[in-house]
Amino acid sequence: MTLDSDIKRHSTSPPVSTKKASCPATRLRFRAPMAACGKKLINDPKDVVTQFIEGLVETYPGLQYLDGFPEVKVVLRSDVEVGTYDKVAVICGGGSGHEPAHGGFVGQGMLTAAVSGDVFTSPPVNSILAAIRAVTGPKGCLLVVTNYTGDRLNFGLAAEEAKSEGYKVEMVIVGDDCALPPTQGIAGRRGLAGTILVNKVAGAAAAAGLPLEEVAEQARHASKLVGTMGVALSVCTLPGQGTSDRLGPHQMELGLGIHGEPGAAVIELQPVDAVVTHVLKQILSLETQYVPITRGDRVILLTNGLGATPIMELMIATRKTVCELQLEYDIATDRVYTGSFMTSLDMQGFSISLMKSDTTILKCLDASTKAPCWPAGTDGDWQKPAKIAVPAPPSCAMKSDKMLHRSRELTKQGYILEASIEAGAKEIIRIKDSLNEWDSKVGDGDCGTTMYRGAIAILEDMKKCYPMNDVSETVNEIGATVRRVMGGTTGILYDILCKAAYASLKGTKTVEAKHWAHALQSSIGAISKYGGALEGYRTMLDALIPASKVLRERLEAGDDPLDAFIVSSEAALTGAESTRHMQAQAGRSSYIAADKLASAPDPGAMAAAAWYRAAALSLKNMSCHS
Repeated sequence: MTLDSDIKRHSTSPPVSTKKASCPATRLRFRAPMAACGKKLINDPKDVVTQFIEGLVETYPGLQYLDGFPEVKVVLRSDVEVGTYDKVAVICGGGSGHEPAHGGFVGQGMLTAAVSGDVFTSPPVNSILAAIRAVTGPKGCLLVVTNYTGDRLNFGLAAEEAKSEGYKVEMVIVGDDCALPPTQGIAGRRGLAGTILVNKVAGAAAAAGLPLEEVAEQARHASKLVGTMGVALSVCTLPGQGTSDRLGPHQMELGLGIHGEPGAAVIELQPVDAVVTHVLKQILSLETQYVPITRGDRVILLTNGLGATPIMELMIATRKTVCELQLEYDIATDRVYTGSFMTSLDMQGFSISLMKSDTTILKCLDASTKAPCWPAGTDGDWQKPAKIAVPAPPSCAMKSDKMLHRSRELTKQGYILEASIEAGAKEIIRIKDSLNEWDSKVGDGDCGTTMYRGAIAILEDMKKCYPMNDVSETVNEIGATVRRVMGGTTGILYDILCKAAYASLKGTKTVEAKHWAHALQSSIGAISKYGGALEGYRTMLDALIPASKVLRERLEAGDDPLDAFIVSSEAALTGAESTRHMQAQAGRSSYIAADKLASAPDPGAMAAAAWYRAAALSLKNMSCHS
C-alpha cells in the first residue's frame, strides 16, 4: 500500500549582568522510581532548564548568562557590552526543550542573545525585556519570533515596552509549517526549524553593519522563502511526566508539532525514502503554495533531527531528499545542513526545511559565525569580561525622581480618573459570575475569575501607588498590575492595551477627550498587531473597535465629549452582544461549533464593554453633580 493511501485511511484533523556559571553544589533529590514516567538523565524536573544553561555556558567560552539567572533565563554573547553594541542586536527565544535552539545559536554572526522559557512555555515578558536592555545599542534590535500565540504576545509586549523606553525594536514572525491545511482563523502556520535559517540570515545581515530596517527586511524575506514539515516515530516525553502511547510500535505521525501536539495523519511505519517523497510533495505543493519554489529553482536544505534520531538516519533522509529534488523536481541544492537544530526533547523523527536560494541568502548563510551549534563551528577564542551589569529599565530611575505614588491631593483630572477606574473595576467585579457562565459555554470558564483578579488588584494598587494626577503613568501602572495578577493571554492583551495607551498619552499634561480617543485607537492597533484579531473575530475588539469609531466620529462632529463617551459605550455594548452571531477566529472559542457559540456572547467582549460603559457613565454622573 502506498504512503498516500495510508494517509487517507488514517488521517485525523488536528483540532541583568552576565556571568559564567560557577560550580553549584549538585542537589540530588532521590525519589522512589515511578514506572509511568519516562527515563531521563536529570535531577529534579523543575531544574532542567536552569541546569542546561549552566552546562551550555561552561561548554562554550563565548556564552554567558545574565546575573538575574535563573529567574531571567537569558544567554548572550560575552563580548557585547551593555548599551555600547554598535550593530543591530538579533534576539530569538521561546520555550525550552528544543535544544540547541536557541541558546546554541548565540554568537558573533548569528544571535546576540536567546531567551528561554520553561519547557514548551513562552519566556516571560520581563526576561525578554532584560535581553533587549542587555544587548541593544543605538542601532536597535530585531526580535525573531516563532509563530505561537504565547511567543507572539510576550515578545510583542516586550517590544512595545522597550519602544516606550526609547529602544528601536523590530519583530519578525516565522511560520514555516507546511504540514497542515491553511488555517481558517488567525493562528497561522507554526514556527519550526526553518526559524534557524532565518536567524542565520538576520545575524549575518546585522554583523555586516546593516541598519535595523534592512536587517528586518532580510529576515522577513528569508521567512517567506522557507517551508518545513516533520515526521515522528514517537511522541516526546516531558521531564517528570509519563510517556505517551499515542503512536503504536508500527505507526508514525506526519506533521506533528514540536510540542508533541497531534499532526496531520497517523500512518503505518514506512521506509524513509517513501516518507521523504511525501514530505517533499507536501512542501512543494502547487495547490497550497506554502513556498515560492518551482521546477528549476535552487534551494537550501536543512534536515533536522527532533531529539532522538541517530545522525545515520538523518543522513539517509538527506541522501534521498537531494536525489528526489534533482530527479523529480529539477531542483538543485546550493547548501545542505544535516543535524539537530530545533528538537522536541526526546522525539524520534526528523523535519525537512527547504528555503529558496538567492544571492543574498547564500551570502548570509556562508558568512562567518561563532555560534557554537551552527555547522560552521566556532573557534572559541573570546576573552570574557569580568562582569556585565544588567541595565535597569529607564522607568526605575524615573520613578525615584517622579515619586510615582498616590498623590495626597488630587487635581480635578486625577479625581475624574480615579472615579472612572473605580467604576470600571467595580462593574467587572459585579458581573464576574456572568462572565464565567458565558465562558463556560464558549471557552474554559474562567474569564470572570481572571478579570475579577485584575479588578481587585487595580482597586488595591490605586489606593497606594497609582499617581492619579499623571494620567499616562497611571495607565502604565494599571498595565503592570494586570500583567502581575491576571496571567495568561488576557493579562498580556490588557497589558499591551495599557502600554500602547501610555505611549499615546505620554507627555500630555491635560488629557482631553480627543487624547483618549487617540489612545484607544492606538491600543486597538497594538492588540490587533500582536494578537492578530480584527473586528468580527469574536474577541474584545468587537466591543472596543465600534466604541473607538463612534467616539472619534462624535468628537469630530463637535458633540459634547461626555455625550460622545456615553454613545460610544452603547456602541461597545452593541458590538459585544453581536458576537453571538460570529464564528470565532481567535482564542479557544475558535474550536467550538457555531451553533454552540450562539448560546452566549464572547465574554472578553462583554467584559470590555462593561468596564468601558461603567467608566463613561461615571464621567456623566460626575458632570451632573459638579
